[in-house]
Amino acid sequence: MGNLFARHFGKGWLLLVFAFLYAPLVFMIVFSFNSTRQDAVFTGFSLRWYEALLDDSKIVNGFFVSLKVALTTGVLSAVLGTFAAFVLVRYQRFWGRTLFSGMVNAPLVMPEVIIGLSLLLLMVGAQNVFGWPQRGMLTIILGHTLMGMAYAMVVVQSRLREMDRRIEEAAMDLGARPHQVFFLVTLPNIAQAVLAAFLLSFTLSFDDVVISEFLSGPGVNTLPQVIFGYARRGINPTIYAAATILIVVVTTVIVSYAVWVARATRRREREMAAALQG
Repeated sequence: MGNLFARHFGKGWLLLVFAFLYAPLVFMIVFSFNSTRQDAVFTGFSLRWYEALLDDSKIVNGFFVSLKVALTTGVLSAVLGTFAAFVLVRYQRFWGRTLFSGMVNAPLVMPEVIIGLSLLLLMVGAQNVFGWPQRGMLTIILGHTLMGMAYAMVVVQSRLREMDRRIEEAAMDLGARPHQVFFLVTLPNIAQAVLAAFLLSFTLSFDDVVISEFLSGPGVNTLPQVIFGYARRGINPTIYAAATILIVVVTTVIVSYAVWVARATRRREREMAAALQG
């Protein structure tokens, strides 16, 4: 009896954890198809809230604003995070390295409220002195990039530390210049990590509310801001429909990326095995 309990306790505990995490999402998805505004009683299947979602200009505009911001932020964060990780991993000694490392990692431990408030003061001060930038999409992108770059750097940094440096040394022995080694050898080997950094930064930017609230301007609201504003005014099943679509899209992207990584890993292992046999 004791062995049976010990064998199944971990599985039961894991099921409880998954239920705690995903039961609210399942509840929300089910009630996005509810025929009425009731949030406690499912009165019938309907797509009326998805139709209402398409007619809601605030949500549609907020979605496109979030998409533009997240795409730009993802690219900038992946590029800047990759360069920052490369510097910290490949150059162990240079003047100001400790300060640089601390400043890049600061957004990881700093509360978003503090980041948003400090960026707001910076943007207002810059606008008063230089007349630029106006609060809007650009300021949101700058704020999200500051946060996303730190997460991107951590992802790429871990891959760079695992990478075999002998292939870089071999390329240099064959006459490749440092920039050629980076773009032709290093970058292809860390491409999966860079893509993962982009996806992580994209998700963080698309989901952010706090920094966006501080840095957004008149007429520029991201989708999370619109949803948060609706939620404060009461129940609106249109939010359930929007959230359901986002869950489906994000899940599809994550599963597709996982399948791609698994196939790429298996293909690389087969190529290495064939090279060793040959």
